[in-house]
Amino acid sequence: MTAISLYLGKNQHAEQKIRMKLTFVITGLAPGGAETMLLKLLENIDRSRFQPSVISLTTEGQIGPCIKALGVPVKALGFNKRKFAGPWAFSDLVRCLKEWQPDVVHCWMYHADLVGGLAARLAGLNAVAWCVRNGGLSRVETKASTHLLLRINALLSHWAPKRIVFCSEASKSLHIQLGYAGDRSLVIPNGFNLRCFIPDPDARASLREELAVALDAQLIGLVGRYHKQKNHLGFIKAAKGIVEILPDVCFALAGWGVDATNSELTEAIAAAEIRDHVRLLGHRVDTPRLMAAFDVLVSASTFGEAFPNVLGEAMACATPCVTTDVGDSAYIVGDTGRAIAPGDLEGLVKAVVELLQMPQERRLELGRRARVRVTEFFAIDEITRQYEAFYEELAKNE
Repeated sequence: MTAISLYLGKNQHAEQKIRMKLTFVITGLAPGGAETMLLKLLENIDRSRFQPSVISLTTEGQIGPCIKALGVPVKALGFNKRKFAGPWAFSDLVRCLKEWQPDVVHCWMYHADLVGGLAARLAGLNAVAWCVRNGGLSRVETKASTHLLLRINALLSHWAPKRIVFCSEASKSLHIQLGYAGDRSLVIPNGFNLRCFIPDPDARASLREELAVALDAQLIGLVGRYHKQKNHLGFIKAAKGIVEILPDVCFALAGWGVDATNSELTEAIAAAEIRDHVRLLGHRVDTPRLMAAFDVLVSASTFGEAFPNVLGEAMACATPCVTTDVGDSAYIVGDTGRAIAPGDLEGLVKAVVELLQMPQERRLELGRRARVRVTEFFAIDEITRQYEAFYEELAKNE
């Protein structure tokens, strides 16, 4: 071996050694806001400085293969509800963390915060962080076991993690009130790819052609998985009120479980007598196109949201939003859209109709301001830099 090759080999080895090993522990990788944000972070993180890996406590879900396609290792441990409750739940995770020896362990979501935080400590790792993605729990809709988990995590938050990242100010404030360690808490909001989510005049015509609606039809979108939190049934009731005022309006609903096989949803649409106005699109991979084609994007969630990704995505496409005031939603939209009280269906009707009845140029100006707001505060490049600085600081103070 020549002196040059020896020199290069040493440099390559040194370069590999200075890359920070970063392991994310997440409850699961089914589609959701937290999982999507993790994917975006991994797409943008500086791989010359960070060597990421992911552990899912449950399965790879639909997001796991997307992460693998980035060249990031994904290990699914296959935990189920019974395993979460037993002491044996830690064994595989502790063993994996001991083998990988990451410089930083970042746990995402309540179950992973608990299990991953304790496992990392048992593995002898100290640079441990939590990530809380929930903006609030409904006393009616949330399981008693989740409330118990939250109380346990509040106690452990003063010891298990060195820092706790919240994705919204509302989430941080709520959890500190519930007992989380305020002196270890900070906020890093969700980020959005402004090269992917862009205004697209062609999307308007192409989506209306696909949906078999008039090219000049006003189209209202709601994008999100079918879950009580998202309040699809409340949205359908509001849609009936909107149709009574604007009889030519149409609605496009997209997300996992939002399709013709969902009997609860289709029965609600039939009962509201608006079947001709509604298109159920199911899961879509062309979300940027959808967002750019809508005249208005609605987030009707009644609880649990901290930082809804759909708002930032629509705003980046210059689409004004109407949202319920849950989590940081009203702050995200600012004065570029409308915010109403959770569950206020009359307010939802009024806000959507107001935007649609605006002069077109005024509504377009709202959309332009919405994109500027995302550019200034929520661009994924800047949010990724915040995460990178956070990991470097955490490892340095380990």
